[in-house]
Amino acid sequence: MAEEYLYGVTLDGAKTSEVWDPEPKNEDSDSNQQFGVDQKLIIKMALLGPEAKPGELNVLQVEAMGLKGPIKIPIALLEMGKTSQIILDLSFPDPPVTFSLIKGSGPVHIVGHNLLATHIDEFEDMEDEEVEVEHYEDEDDEKFQEPQKKRKLSSELNKNGTKRARVDEGVDK
Repeated sequence: MAEEYLYGVTLDGAKTSEVWDPEPKNEDSDSNQQFGVDQKLIIKMALLGPEAKPGELNVLQVEAMGLKGPIKIPIALLEMGKTSQIILDLSFPDPPVTFSLIKGSGPVHIVGHNLLATHIDEFEDMEDEEVEVEHYEDEDDEKFQEPQKKRKLSSELNKNGTKRARVDEGVDK
């Protein structure tokens, strides 16, 4: 199960840096991270506020963990009257992520969403599995048995799209 929350931050002259770090700082923290929740930050857009100075270049930089270690790189160059917004599609699965306004006075607004996904999905599929028991009959006792009805085997799709066999009782052939 995944939950999605709006994420937004504003960087300007008074606050030029913001860190996204949902990890608990200590063991007493009341954070969801302690209960098997994975979080992911997805940034969709960066835009200048209407009070940005015309002609001033605003440079937005991100520092995050990459495959080979930390990466620090500009992600947006914004200038009122030229480029006042930029569409981004950035995903950050590993905190911490630091956004910084390294040039200009902003305000630069960063918009995206924070995804929370629990590990419960793995166990839900296990509950849906049905255990079928086959009955074997002793051939020596045939004279004491009633004739058996034939069973029809059909398949159906379960909720995750895989086929599951089902036995229909009482179908004579």
